[in-house]
Amino acid sequence: MTSRSYPTAGPAPVQPDNAAQIAGRSLTRNERLDRLPFNAAHRKLLVASGIGWAFDAMDVGLVSFVVTAIAADPHFMLNNAERSWVLSIGFVGMAIGAALGGFIADRVGRKTVFAATLVIFGLANGAMAFAWSLAALLVTRFVIGLGLGSELPVASTLVSEFAPTKHRGRMTVLLESFWAVGWIVAAAIGFFVIPSTGDWGWRWALLIGALPLLYAIVARIHIPESVRFLEAHGRDAEAERAVRYFEAAGSVDPVESPTGVPLPKMPTRALFGKRYRGRTVAIALTWFFVNFSYYGAFTWMPSMLADQFGSLTKSFGYALAISVAQLPGYFLAAWLVEVWGRRATLSIFLAVSAVAAFLFAQADSPALVIGFGMLLSAANLGAWGVLYAVTPEIYPTRLRAAGSGAAAAVGRIAAIVAPLLVPWFLTIAGGGKMIAFIVFGAVFAFACLSALALPERAGKELEN
Repeated sequence: MTSRSYPTAGPAPVQPDNAAQIAGRSLTRNERLDRLPFNAAHRKLLVASGIGWAFDAMDVGLVSFVVTAIAADPHFMLNNAERSWVLSIGFVGMAIGAALGGFIADRVGRKTVFAATLVIFGLANGAMAFAWSLAALLVTRFVIGLGLGSELPVASTLVSEFAPTKHRGRMTVLLESFWAVGWIVAAAIGFFVIPSTGDWGWRWALLIGALPLLYAIVARIHIPESVRFLEAHGRDAEAERAVRYFEAAGSVDPVESPTGVPLPKMPTRALFGKRYRGRTVAIALTWFFVNFSYYGAFTWMPSMLADQFGSLTKSFGYALAISVAQLPGYFLAAWLVEVWGRRATLSIFLAVSAVAAFLFAQADSPALVIGFGMLLSAANLGAWGVLYAVTPEIYPTRLRAAGSGAAAAVGRIAAIVAPLLVPWFLTIAGGGKMIAFIVFGAVFAFACLSALALPERAGKELEN
């Protein structure tokens, strides 16, 4: 399939006032991208990538509702241990996919990996809809995880590499806000589709989750390849076309850049070299702690609420209401990330997540469950948005996707472990959600501390 052909001129060009040009030096392509205002091309990239991101979230959200329904399916009748494995096996795939996806994206391109992952988890979702045994559920869920894990760090890397410096944090958080859209759709499917279509309800839900197959075609045509990646691999003509497309959309006069020199290769082990070791450890710990609490809490939430209130339909309705709060959390984070900076915003949102988790642990009425659940949802997902903004910023182009993928892979290890531990948490002190959410609150507090060790990159250009 051919890539989009980018125009080379735009309407009403406006020559920018740029000190580098005044001094007689030609702008690099990345400087040309950084000088741009937020424009229609950025908006198109954000929405196109965000829709893929929403499909990811819809899939991850769906499984938390699907596994609750499968547990009640007379053909399966899963116990808590089996439920936890269906939840966790996807994160095994996501851990592998995150590491491999980032590594491959630094070599074959962000766009190529992004489109391929949509195909992988779209096909696997369709296959899972026809699963006939626990083993089939586990195999298909693992493959779904491979695709999901590869896409997320690649998409955030791609958007951050096109975003102008002063808009980069906000654009990445807004990309992450599409997660809320996908999760809300998943909750709506759980509430409206699964209970109303009998034993086949969860299968219909998974078939809806196969829609990314069709979107992969759109993504391949309309999402551009990263200019930094193209330059790093000596593909200057393609890089120039991509930059001119964004300049045309911003009504900025194109300025010919000197031919780039392919960047020397940097081995992945440089992530743990003297220069990057501290930030690699800090970002990995933050990803680990955030994944542990988020996926432990939200993948089991429909099941825990069904146990607490004795109704599958009610629990799905409460989960839907809690999911809606994700959007204002993202939007608030998208504003604050450029006002307070990355580190302060991330740390504060994680601290609020810890408090909300402790309060949710004590909630014993629908009103308190929904209220504290919404606070947890807003704060936690706002933190996620900032985390995705921070991660690609702290590495150079040659390590960016690999570094983001490695951090995500460490996080997925926590996402594997947490759902497996929840059944044990539920048996402590008479059962129920209290112990589980006290643990999640404590881990959010650890995430807050590790986030304070991250470098602040607000307002700084990405490193080549």
